[in-house]
Amino acid sequence: MARRLFYVHAVHGGRAIVDGDSAAHLRRVLRVQAGQKYELSDGERLYLAEIAGFGLGSVEFSIIEQLPPRSPGACIILYAALLKFDRFEWMIEKATELGAGRLVPLVTARSEAGLEKAALKRLPRWNRIAEESGQQCRRLRAMPVAAPLHFASVLAAPHSQRLLLDEDGTAPLLTILRSVPGEIALLTGPEGGWTAPERIAARDAGWLAATLGQSVLRAETAALAALSLVQGCFWAQAARENPSDKNLD
Repeated sequence: MARRLFYVHAVHGGRAIVDGDSAAHLRRVLRVQAGQKYELSDGERLYLAEIAGFGLGSVEFSIIEQLPPRSPGACIILYAALLKFDRFEWMIEKATELGAGRLVPLVTARSEAGLEKAALKRLPRWNRIAEESGQQCRRLRAMPVAAPLHFASVLAAPHSQRLLLDEDGTAPLLTILRSVPGEIALLTGPEGGWTAPERIAARDAGWLAATLGQSVLRAETAALAALSLVQGCFWAQAARENPSDKNLD
């Protein structure tokens, strides 16, 4: 059975501290005891550690050994149009599980009025959701959720591949996607889809319009379907190139 993973700010002298909500979860929910073993990540390295003691609102760990790194998967930046927050928060959780490297909320022509201002207040909560989800699925580092940007401001972003998800796209995503290494940007729209001027602006900026099939998907479903397809391509390619690599998990 896989060990639970928790994030720490740093490892010094073979010791690390888990604090905040994670410490509360360890003590109140898991009811941990000294000597129990868990995995820790400082965002760069993975460790096996055991509980050495308890502080006020914290759990202290002693490092046993550094573990082999796990591949983070494809490098995907998800630009996601703002939605009603219950659905957007569900998308944050699942995008973390599916390996998105970063999520950037997007203000579009059809975004509901007031969402941008409210989103700024929600950023701490959204990053906590991403952190909790990252620990649950044992990611090396949490997926950061950035402050909202306007549609026009992301069009010139210099990613290796830039794909606009659109039910009116000219080709399926998998026929457009090139060799997976490199930073891939996925731009997903709001309820109601893109406006004609947005489609034209994205095309003129060099974004490729990709479709996910003939069904019209909800915005959050489209984002997660696209993430799954890109990650599936990455793992298939990695398995072909490194058939004996046991760290592709």
